[in-house]
Amino acid sequence: MTTIDRYLLREWLSILGLILCATIGLLLMQALYDSFRDLIELHVHGLDLLLYYAVLLPSYFSVVLPLSLLLSLLFVLGKLHRNNEILAIRAAGLNIFRTTRSLWLASLVFCGVSLLLNARVVPWSVEAAGRLMEGFELRAEARKTGGGTFGLVTSVAFDNTRARRLWYINRYARFAGKAYGVTVSELDGQRRERTRLMAREARFDPVRHAWIFQDGRELWFDPEAGELIRSVIFAEKTMPYFNEDPALMLLIDRRPVDLSFFELRRIVHYFTLEENPKVLPYAVRYYSLQADTFVPLIILAIAIPFAVSGVRVSPAVGVSKSIGLFFLYYLLNNFAGMLGGNGYLDPLWAAWMPNLAMTGLAAYFFGRMR
Repeated sequence: MTTIDRYLLREWLSILGLILCATIGLLLMQALYDSFRDLIELHVHGLDLLLYYAVLLPSYFSVVLPLSLLLSLLFVLGKLHRNNEILAIRAAGLNIFRTTRSLWLASLVFCGVSLLLNARVVPWSVEAAGRLMEGFELRAEARKTGGGTFGLVTSVAFDNTRARRLWYINRYARFAGKAYGVTVSELDGQRRERTRLMAREARFDPVRHAWIFQDGRELWFDPEAGELIRSVIFAEKTMPYFNEDPALMLLIDRRPVDLSFFELRRIVHYFTLEENPKVLPYAVRYYSLQADTFVPLIILAIAIPFAVSGVRVSPAVGVSKSIGLFFLYYLLNNFAGMLGGNGYLDPLWAAWMPNLAMTGLAAYFFGRMR
């Protein structure tokens, strides 16, 4: 590395570190505002409180990294422009790519960091923080009731199109692993009801990978006429081919932004085979996390053409244009996500379209640079 490379990289990384700390601090304050009162009401104190926010903190890195990269790049490059250092470097015979090659190499490293964050660190943080919160809720409910069912989820509906089974669960106790008020309808090829199994209580046996129903009734119907043929009451009945995982059944009703990369992948891989339209927002979110890997390079490509614009142009003008393009990127991202989530655009294209659009704009502005 030359002196220019070391100087530019040192200036950028120092500013990047400061901005990262500041933005993460702001998001942490927002998290305290959103959940601190709830945690206090759950009687979470001391080390448990510190542990929860320490586990939650890594999930913010994927949010603050793009903005921090942009602001730090604009600050450093704008400083060089303002001090006429860019003019001196060009007078020495170096082009803009040769001058900023250390930034490009560092951006490639940050692409790898972004991939690691989205694939490993952030999923672990989201899932671990969710488990901690569920544990706090369990302790609070146990303290109030002294026993019974905890962590109830109401009105769980699950359409297993592949196996032609339609589930409805009135209440599901996550911690006890029991479902209450269960109705399972088996359908024929035309989605007409063949059998219906109703039970007061049911649970999933992970060893046998089967559902066990208690205190219920099984009904058989004539699909053509829609009439009841037979009805049998049972005390306990094991259905070995009912292998729906309750964890997956609960995931599909949560918001895509609240799920980790691995949970999204599980939903997408399962429901895409069934061509279930409910999977579209999850698929857009899943592919967007993959596309975000290349955001550091896109940000650098946006920042350089404007931050090092001609000497007759004020640096503030270039900075404002770069920030405007950055927000345009997020507007495109939201718009493409809306199109993909509603089925107007393939989820894969919806995730990559903003990146491709900004790459094209960056190439255009780079071509206009002298």
